[in-house]
Amino acid sequence: MLLKNFVVFEGIDGAGTSTQIDVLKNRAEAGSFFFTAEPTNGPTGKFLRQMLSGDVKLDPRTAAYLFAADRSEHLWGTSAENGGIENQCKNGKIVVSDRYFFSSLAYQCVDCGEELPRVLNKIFPLPEILFFFEINPEISLSRITGRGTREIYEKLDFLKATEDRYKKIVEEYKNPQKNEGMKIVEIDASLPKEKVSEIIWEELKNLPILM
Repeated sequence: MLLKNFVVFEGIDGAGTSTQIDVLKNRAEAGSFFFTAEPTNGPTGKFLRQMLSGDVKLDPRTAAYLFAADRSEHLWGTSAENGGIENQCKNGKIVVSDRYFFSSLAYQCVDCGEELPRVLNKIFPLPEILFFFEINPEISLSRITGRGTREIYEKLDFLKATEDRYKKIVEEYKNPQKNEGMKIVEIDASLPKEKVSEIIWEELKNLPILM
């Protein structure tokens, strides 16, 4: 199942997804968009952020369940912002999410194997466009180090394993029978911020809402 008007930015920590969302927020067309992220700002998402910061210790399988629960509320929950992603898309907004279930297939699969994250996330619809920010983990880690704080996944070996998983997932979803019409845009995230923004806008401006 494909969810129209839904756009997802994916990549390892430090790839620049949040930076590019900030760029879109400053465009004249920003009113046509609804910007969001995972983990969410809801109760489950806030708890997950405590885990990511290292304040709460969880078994990787528990984390996988919680990420899926947070995602379900993000998509469909009535307590989510303005009714959640699906509602926003149906009401004529282009929803741009910083991370989605591809993150679970990349990050959680490193810790607890492929089966559980795949089972938990198979019910979620695909976005209309998936932007994959591809980057050398050493470059991304240098960006993270410049921020001054790190989350539990922000270690070189883990980022390398996660980047490898991301690449395999992207290749898997290039299969037309698998992607159900989802467009995949691979971006060299080591390019200057302005060039990355250009690539993204060239794709987004063709969405019917913006034409």
